[in-house]
Amino acid sequence: MQVTSLSLEAFKEMDYWAVEKYKLSIELMMENAGLQLARLVAKKATQSSVVTIGVGNGNNGGGGLVAARRLAAWGFKVYLDVVVPITKDLPKTQLERALLFGAKEGIPETTDIWVDAYLGFSQRLPLSDAFAKSIGLANASSAFRISLDIPVGISKNGELSGFEADQVMTLAAPKTILEQLPSGIEVFVADLGIPKAVYRHFNVEMPDFSKNQLIAL
Repeated sequence: MQVTSLSLEAFKEMDYWAVEKYKLSIELMMENAGLQLARLVAKKATQSSVVTIGVGNGNNGGGGLVAARRLAAWGFKVYLDVVVPITKDLPKTQLERALLFGAKEGIPETTDIWVDAYLGFSQRLPLSDAFAKSIGLANASSAFRISLDIPVGISKNGELSGFEADQVMTLAAPKTILEQLPSGIEVFVADLGIPKAVYRHFNVEMPDFSKNQLIAL
């Protein structure tokens, strides 16, 4: 019987399988994730909206930086909360691109939409002081809050003690960990470009991305 959601461990294996068997590069999937995230943000934003995107030094941060570049290219005011030095090659390249496109580093005085791309599914709790400070500022703001893949600070049992998201855009397939979030949080699943054969291999139902690459759950 097919499952409708994946554990974080199973999704990590699925991600690796797509890279190894189908040569679907991390950079390509990062581009897909960032584009879908930018589309979700743009649906909520107006042209005068100020968007803050929080990033770390991993692939989730890289996806946030792709979104920053896309949104800046579309004319939005985008700021980057760079919590830790970006030293890994791919996120570093994405940061350079986002800045060249007009995104600015720093947290502005007011933010309309705050995006959590701080940490991905490999995050470890408790959060470091640097991340906890940024999350505290985000939660205390009046901004609409969107998390990429899973909210930073979510525990294995689904409890959320970190970023208080209004929306979550998870990647490729629904995640079991998100099923325990409060019902008021909107969850979307975004197409990463992973082929149907990979979904079959992991016995998970593939969302109907042929009609829409960003699907509300």
